[in-house]
Amino acid sequence: MEEIDLKNIITDIIPASYTSGIKVDVLRLDKIHPFISGNKIFKLSKYIEEAKQLNKKTIATFGGAWSNHILATAAACQLNNFKSVGYIRGEEPLDFSFTLKEAQKTGMQLVFLPRDEYDNKKREINHTSKDVYIIPEGGYGSSGVEGAATISDYYSAKDYTHICCAAGTGTMTAGLLKRSLPHQQIISLSVLKNNLQLQEDIESLTSIDNKRLTIIHDYHFGGYAKHKKELINFMNTFYSQTSIPSDFVYTGKLFFGIMELLHKKFFPSNSKILLIHSGGLQGNLSLNNGTLIF
Repeated sequence: MEEIDLKNIITDIIPASYTSGIKVDVLRLDKIHPFISGNKIFKLSKYIEEAKQLNKKTIATFGGAWSNHILATAAACQLNNFKSVGYIRGEEPLDFSFTLKEAQKTGMQLVFLPRDEYDNKKREINHTSKDVYIIPEGGYGSSGVEGAATISDYYSAKDYTHICCAAGTGTMTAGLLKRSLPHQQIISLSVLKNNLQLQEDIESLTSIDNKRLTIIHDYHFGGYAKHKKELINFMNTFYSQTSIPSDFVYTGKLFFGIMELLHKKFFPSNSKILLIHSGGLQGNLSLNNGTLIF
Protein backbone atom coordinates (compact mmCIF):
# COMPACT_ATOMS: atom_id res chain seq x y z
CA MET A 1 0.00 0.00 0.00
CA GLU A 2 1.17 3.55 -0.51
CA GLU A 3 2.84 5.54 2.26
CA ILE A 4 0.50 7.26 4.70
CA ASP A 5 0.74 11.00 5.14
CA LEU A 6 0.94 11.72 8.88
CA LYS A 7 0.80 15.51 8.64
CA ASN A 8 -1.71 16.94 11.13
CA ILE A 9 -3.30 13.54 11.59
CA ILE A 10 -4.24 14.11 15.25
CA THR A 11 -6.56 16.98 16.15
CA ASP A 12 -7.44 18.21 19.65
CA ILE A 13 -11.17 18.93 19.81
CA ILE A 14 -12.02 19.26 23.50
CA PRO A 15 -14.42 22.18 24.01
CA ALA A 16 -13.42 24.75 26.60
CA SER A 17 -16.64 24.08 28.53
CA TYR A 18 -15.30 20.78 29.85
CA THR A 19 -13.45 21.57 33.07
CA SER A 20 -12.55 18.20 34.57
CA GLY A 21 -9.19 17.97 32.86
CA ILE A 22 -10.43 15.64 30.14
CA LYS A 23 -8.56 15.73 26.84
CA VAL A 24 -10.15 14.55 23.59
CA ASP A 25 -8.22 14.03 20.35
CA VAL A 26 -9.31 12.71 16.96
CA LEU A 27 -7.05 10.50 14.86
CA ARG A 28 -7.87 11.77 11.36
CA LEU A 29 -7.61 8.59 9.32
CA ASP A 30 -10.02 10.22 6.86
CA LYS A 31 -7.06 12.27 5.61
CA ILE A 32 -5.13 9.27 4.30
CA HIS A 33 -6.78 8.52 0.96
CA PRO A 34 -10.03 9.65 -0.70
CA PHE A 35 -11.30 6.12 -1.43
CA ILE A 36 -9.22 3.69 0.65
CA SER A 37 -10.77 5.64 3.41
CA GLY A 38 -9.81 5.75 7.06
CA ASN A 39 -9.51 2.37 8.70
CA LYS A 40 -9.98 0.52 5.39
CA ILE A 41 -6.39 1.00 4.28
CA PHE A 42 -5.32 -0.79 7.45
CA LYS A 43 -7.95 -3.54 7.38
CA LEU A 44 -7.13 -4.36 3.75
CA SER A 45 -3.34 -4.25 3.98
CA LYS A 46 -2.72 -7.79 5.23
CA TYR A 47 -5.25 -9.26 2.83
CA ILE A 48 -3.47 -7.55 -0.07
CA GLU A 49 -0.11 -8.85 1.13
CA GLU A 50 -1.44 -12.40 1.38
CA ALA A 51 -3.02 -12.23 -2.09
CA LYS A 52 0.39 -11.23 -3.48
CA GLN A 53 2.13 -14.06 -1.66
CA LEU A 54 -0.37 -16.55 -3.10
CA ASN A 55 0.14 -15.10 -6.60
CA LYS A 56 -3.55 -14.38 -7.00
CA LYS A 57 -4.59 -12.19 -9.91
CA THR A 58 -8.12 -11.31 -8.80
CA ILE A 59 -9.60 -10.22 -5.48
CA ALA A 60 -13.32 -10.49 -4.76
CA THR A 61 -15.36 -9.15 -1.87
CA PHE A 62 -18.92 -8.33 -0.79
CA GLY A 63 -20.94 -5.28 0.22
CA GLY A 64 -23.88 -2.98 -0.39
CA ALA A 65 -24.40 -0.20 -2.92
CA TRP A 66 -22.88 2.42 -0.59
CA SER A 67 -20.25 0.18 1.01
CA ASN A 68 -17.02 1.95 1.99
CA HIS A 69 -15.41 -1.48 1.89
CA ILE A 70 -16.39 -2.08 -1.75
CA LEU A 71 -14.91 1.20 -2.94
CA ALA A 72 -11.80 0.84 -0.79
CA THR A 73 -11.16 -2.67 -2.09
CA ALA A 74 -11.60 -1.55 -5.70
CA ALA A 75 -9.10 1.30 -5.21
CA ALA A 76 -6.62 -0.90 -3.33
CA CYS A 77 -6.76 -3.51 -6.09
CA GLN A 78 -6.12 -0.89 -8.75
CA LEU A 79 -3.10 0.44 -6.82
CA ASN A 80 -1.72 -3.07 -6.43
CA ASN A 81 -2.44 -4.36 -9.95
CA PHE A 82 -5.18 -6.83 -9.05
CA LYS A 83 -8.39 -7.41 -10.95
CA SER A 84 -11.36 -6.96 -8.63
CA VAL A 85 -14.89 -8.28 -8.35
CA GLY A 86 -17.54 -6.82 -6.07
CA TYR A 87 -20.59 -8.91 -5.19
CA ILE A 88 -23.24 -6.31 -4.43
CA ARG A 89 -26.22 -7.00 -2.19
CA GLY A 90 -29.47 -6.24 -4.02
CA GLU A 91 -30.82 -5.96 -7.55
CA GLU A 92 -28.88 -3.88 -10.07
CA PRO A 93 -30.21 -0.30 -9.78
CA LEU A 94 -31.13 1.92 -12.71
CA ASP A 95 -28.89 4.64 -11.33
CA PHE A 96 -25.63 3.59 -9.69
CA SER A 97 -24.58 5.15 -6.40
CA PHE A 98 -21.41 7.23 -6.26
CA THR A 99 -19.74 4.23 -4.62
CA LEU A 100 -20.59 1.87 -7.45
CA LYS A 101 -19.67 4.39 -10.15
CA GLU A 102 -16.25 4.99 -8.61
CA ALA A 103 -15.68 1.28 -8.03
CA GLN A 104 -16.39 0.67 -11.73
CA LYS A 105 -14.03 3.48 -12.73
CA THR A 106 -11.24 1.77 -10.83
CA GLY A 107 -11.90 -1.42 -12.78
CA MET A 108 -14.06 -3.43 -10.40
CA GLN A 109 -16.48 -5.87 -11.99
CA LEU A 110 -19.83 -5.57 -10.24
CA VAL A 111 -22.06 -8.61 -9.75
CA PHE A 112 -25.50 -7.89 -8.28
CA LEU A 113 -27.17 -10.52 -6.14
CA PRO A 114 -30.77 -10.49 -4.88
CA ARG A 115 -30.78 -10.32 -1.12
CA ASP A 116 -32.01 -13.91 -0.75
CA GLU A 117 -29.01 -15.12 -2.79
CA TYR A 118 -26.36 -12.86 -1.28
CA ASP A 119 -25.49 -14.88 1.84
CA ASN A 120 -25.57 -18.13 -0.10
CA LYS A 121 -23.10 -16.70 -2.61
CA LYS A 122 -20.74 -15.64 0.20
CA ARG A 123 -20.67 -19.20 1.51
CA GLU A 124 -20.38 -20.75 -1.95
CA ILE A 125 -17.52 -18.64 -3.27
CA ASN A 126 -15.50 -19.02 -0.09
CA HIS A 127 -15.58 -22.78 -0.54
CA THR A 128 -15.15 -23.13 -4.30
CA SER A 129 -12.84 -20.38 -5.51
CA LYS A 130 -9.26 -21.39 -6.29
CA ASP A 131 -8.01 -18.63 -8.55
CA VAL A 132 -9.63 -15.70 -6.74
CA TYR A 133 -8.59 -14.33 -3.38
CA ILE A 134 -11.63 -13.62 -1.19
CA ILE A 135 -11.77 -10.74 1.29
CA PRO A 136 -14.71 -11.15 3.68
CA GLU A 137 -17.40 -8.47 3.82
CA GLY A 138 -16.13 -5.46 5.76
CA GLY A 139 -12.67 -7.00 6.02
CA TYR A 140 -13.83 -9.15 8.94
CA GLY A 141 -11.25 -11.77 9.86
CA SER A 142 -7.88 -12.32 11.46
CA SER A 143 -6.01 -10.57 8.65
CA GLY A 144 -8.32 -7.58 9.02
CA VAL A 145 -7.60 -7.49 12.74
CA GLU A 146 -3.86 -7.74 12.15
CA GLY A 147 -4.02 -4.81 9.76
CA ALA A 148 -6.32 -2.75 11.98
CA ALA A 149 -3.96 -3.27 14.91
CA THR A 150 -1.34 -1.19 13.07
CA ILE A 151 -3.55 1.88 13.46
CA SER A 152 -1.89 2.17 16.86
CA ASP A 153 1.41 2.94 15.09
CA TYR A 154 0.00 6.39 14.30
CA TYR A 155 -0.52 7.61 17.84
CA SER A 156 1.37 7.34 21.11
CA ALA A 157 -0.65 4.76 23.03
CA LYS A 158 0.75 5.80 26.39
CA ASP A 159 -0.85 9.23 25.96
CA TYR A 160 -4.43 7.90 26.16
CA THR A 161 -6.62 6.18 28.73
CA HIS A 162 -9.51 5.53 26.33
CA ILE A 163 -9.52 4.64 22.62
CA CYS A 164 -12.97 5.06 21.05
CA CYS A 165 -14.31 3.94 17.68
CA ALA A 166 -17.51 3.15 15.82
CA ALA A 167 -18.14 -0.52 15.06
CA GLY A 168 -19.83 -2.43 12.26
CA THR A 169 -18.20 -5.85 12.02
CA GLY A 170 -15.98 -5.14 15.04
CA THR A 171 -12.77 -5.84 13.13
CA MET A 172 -11.17 -2.48 13.90
CA THR A 173 -12.26 -2.72 17.53
CA ALA A 174 -10.55 -6.10 17.82
CA GLY A 175 -7.37 -4.70 16.28
CA LEU A 176 -7.30 -1.72 18.64
CA LEU A 177 -7.94 -4.02 21.60
CA LYS A 178 -5.13 -6.32 20.51
CA ARG A 179 -2.57 -3.50 20.56
CA SER A 180 -3.95 -1.62 23.57
CA LEU A 181 -2.00 -1.19 26.79
CA PRO A 182 -3.04 -2.64 30.18
CA HIS A 183 -4.23 0.75 31.48
CA GLN A 184 -6.42 1.51 28.45
CA GLN A 185 -10.13 1.04 27.85
CA ILE A 186 -11.49 0.44 24.35
CA ILE A 187 -14.93 2.01 23.88
CA SER A 188 -16.80 0.77 20.81
CA LEU A 189 -20.11 2.29 19.66
CA SER A 190 -22.15 -0.10 17.55
CA VAL A 191 -23.79 1.50 14.50
CA LEU A 192 -26.15 -1.45 14.03
CA LYS A 193 -29.41 -1.79 15.93
CA ASN A 194 -29.55 -4.72 18.37
CA ASN A 195 -26.17 -6.00 17.21
CA LEU A 196 -25.84 -7.94 20.45
CA GLN A 197 -23.53 -10.52 18.90
CA LEU A 198 -20.85 -7.85 18.38
CA GLN A 199 -19.12 -8.74 21.65
CA GLU A 200 -18.98 -12.39 20.60
CA ASP A 201 -17.73 -11.45 17.12
CA ILE A 202 -14.90 -9.40 18.61
CA GLU A 203 -14.02 -12.11 21.09
CA SER A 204 -13.78 -14.62 18.23
CA LEU A 205 -11.15 -12.42 16.59
CA THR A 206 -8.91 -11.86 19.61
CA SER A 207 -8.06 -13.60 22.86
CA ILE A 208 -7.33 -10.33 24.68
CA ASP A 209 -9.01 -9.82 28.06
CA ASN A 210 -12.34 -8.22 27.16
CA LYS A 211 -12.70 -6.59 30.58
CA ARG A 212 -11.04 -3.58 28.95
CA LEU A 213 -13.66 -3.49 26.21
CA THR A 214 -16.96 -1.62 26.51
CA ILE A 215 -19.55 -1.84 23.74
CA ILE A 216 -22.28 0.78 23.69
CA HIS A 217 -25.51 0.19 21.77
CA ASP A 218 -27.29 3.50 22.40
CA TYR A 219 -26.21 5.58 19.40
CA HIS A 220 -27.23 3.70 16.25
CA PHE A 221 -30.04 6.21 15.43
CA GLY A 222 -32.34 3.48 14.16
CA GLY A 223 -29.81 1.07 12.68
CA TYR A 224 -27.11 0.78 10.05
CA ALA A 225 -27.06 3.81 7.71
CA LYS A 226 -30.11 5.20 9.51
CA HIS A 227 -30.13 8.75 10.76
CA LYS A 228 -32.33 11.36 12.37
CA LYS A 229 -32.43 15.13 12.19
CA GLU A 230 -30.75 15.28 15.60
CA LEU A 231 -27.70 13.50 14.21
CA ILE A 232 -27.48 15.68 11.08
CA ASN A 233 -27.78 18.85 13.18
CA PHE A 234 -25.02 17.58 15.46
CA MET A 235 -22.74 16.76 12.51
CA ASN A 236 -23.14 20.29 11.12
CA THR A 237 -22.54 21.89 14.52
CA PHE A 238 -19.55 19.64 15.18
CA TYR A 239 -18.05 20.64 11.84
CA SER A 240 -18.63 24.34 12.58
CA GLN A 241 -16.81 23.98 15.90
CA THR A 242 -13.96 21.68 14.87
CA SER A 243 -13.68 21.75 11.04
CA ILE A 244 -13.86 17.95 11.16
CA PRO A 245 -16.34 16.34 8.72
CA SER A 246 -18.09 13.16 9.79
CA ASP A 247 -20.35 10.63 8.09
CA PHE A 248 -23.84 9.65 9.19
CA VAL A 249 -23.11 5.91 9.13
CA TYR A 250 -20.13 5.70 11.47
CA THR A 251 -18.20 8.72 12.70
CA GLY A 252 -21.16 11.06 13.18
CA LYS A 253 -22.64 8.54 15.58
CA LEU A 254 -19.28 8.08 17.29
CA PHE A 255 -18.74 11.79 17.86
CA PHE A 256 -22.34 12.33 18.96
CA GLY A 257 -22.16 9.45 21.41
CA ILE A 258 -18.84 10.44 22.94
CA MET A 259 -19.91 14.08 23.38
CA GLU A 260 -23.09 12.95 25.12
CA LEU A 261 -21.13 10.54 27.33
CA LEU A 262 -18.84 13.41 28.29
CA HIS A 263 -21.85 15.44 29.38
CA LYS A 264 -23.10 12.46 31.38
CA LYS A 265 -19.74 12.20 33.22
CA PHE A 266 -19.16 8.73 31.80
CA PHE A 267 -15.40 9.29 31.68
CA PRO A 268 -13.36 9.80 34.86
CA SER A 269 -11.72 13.18 35.48
CA ASN A 270 -8.38 13.64 33.72
CA SER A 271 -9.19 11.01 31.09
CA LYS A 272 -7.21 11.22 27.84
CA ILE A 273 -9.51 10.12 25.03
CA LEU A 274 -8.66 9.32 21.42
CA LEU A 275 -11.45 9.04 18.86
CA ILE A 276 -10.69 7.11 15.68
CA HIS A 277 -12.02 8.88 12.58
CA SER A 278 -12.56 5.84 10.36
CA GLY A 279 -13.28 7.76 7.15
CA GLY A 280 -16.28 6.79 5.04
CA LEU A 281 -17.16 10.35 4.08
CA GLN A 282 -18.19 9.29 0.57
CA GLY A 283 -21.35 7.83 2.11
CA ASN A 284 -22.65 11.35 2.74
CA LEU A 285 -23.20 11.70 -1.00
CA SER A 286 -26.34 9.62 -0.59
CA LEU A 287 -27.94 12.52 1.32
CA ASN A 288 -29.84 15.30 -0.39
CA ASN A 289 -27.78 18.32 -1.44
CA GLY A 290 -27.65 20.90 1.34
CA THR A 291 -28.26 18.42 4.14
CA LEU A 292 -24.71 18.91 5.39
CA ILE A 293 -22.72 22.14 5.38
CA PHE A 294 -19.48 20.39 4.38
